[in-house]
Amino acid sequence: MPLSPAVATPCPDAGADADARRRALFRESPAQRLQRIALGTAWSLKGPRAKGLPGLARLWARDLLGRPAGLPDPDRTVNPFGVCGIVDDASPATLTAAYGRGLFPFAHVGPLKWISPTERCILLLDELHIAKRLRRQMRQGRYSVTFDRDFEGVITACAGRRAGRWHLTWITPRIMRLYAEAFDAGHVHSFEVWNEAGELVGGGYGVAAGGAFFTESQFSHEPNTSKIGFTVLHWHLAQWGFLLDDGKWPTPTILDMGFRTVPRSEFRALLADAAARPGKPGRWSVETDLATVAAWQPGGTAKAEKDKDAE
Repeated sequence: MPLSPAVATPCPDAGADADARRRALFRESPAQRLQRIALGTAWSLKGPRAKGLPGLARLWARDLLGRPAGLPDPDRTVNPFGVCGIVDDASPATLTAAYGRGLFPFAHVGPLKWISPTERCILLLDELHIAKRLRRQMRQGRYSVTFDRDFEGVITACAGRRAGRWHLTWITPRIMRLYAEAFDAGHVHSFEVWNEAGELVGGGYGVAAGGAFFTESQFSHEPNTSKIGFTVLHWHLAQWGFLLDDGKWPTPTILDMGFRTVPRSEFRALLADAAARPGKPGRWSVETDLATVAAWQPGGTAKAEKDKDAE
């Protein structure tokens, strides 16, 4: 059920041409939509998630009877997955405010829901681990990295089919349009990795709220390319005074890079500090080369020695 393939071209300013291009990219056929609904329903009914459906149904009914004002309380969830509200306002300003409180939107099917998991997988930037093989790959000069150059290509690639897996993605056309609007407003940022032929072969995107970054998704079409872009992103976040990167749920890729799981209460305390920082307004651009990033030692010499011993 792949969405329309990404076109690896720079993303120009928003306008009529951008709207038309996004309508062409951010779409799915009726057959793709039916498949997403079927797979999303099956996902919701699998294992412990099925036990959370009554709570979700009550929340949905309350929303239909009278939509509550403002964002929900991140600590008052209705099921184990972390659902705590229905997204009634999906404006860029509301999206950024929600991230600053620890909420994010999610849905395979049905209305978008505000999610606040009981645990979050986060990276404090001085705890980043850069593997020796990744440092060598960055020094080879085979790739280049940009920021905010091709958001549309990145989010479409992130929504694409993954080899050997059922194609069920939360990055639906509706989500694509939502984050595209937030990108135009300067709240969402992408990182792109290009090979020597000028092809987009890796990247990812996320949301910035103060000094916190929230990684939404990544992709790699060549080995380690998302990790290369991710490492360059983290070098810049550290230089710009950011405190943390929230990866939501643990995956092998981010765990390998130093992310760790913390309880929601600890995450929210860290987020309160991070969100109060000035952050980095406006479009982002890369300010160094891959060799400089490859030589970076987050956390200083002691941590570098510990990482070396662990490899």
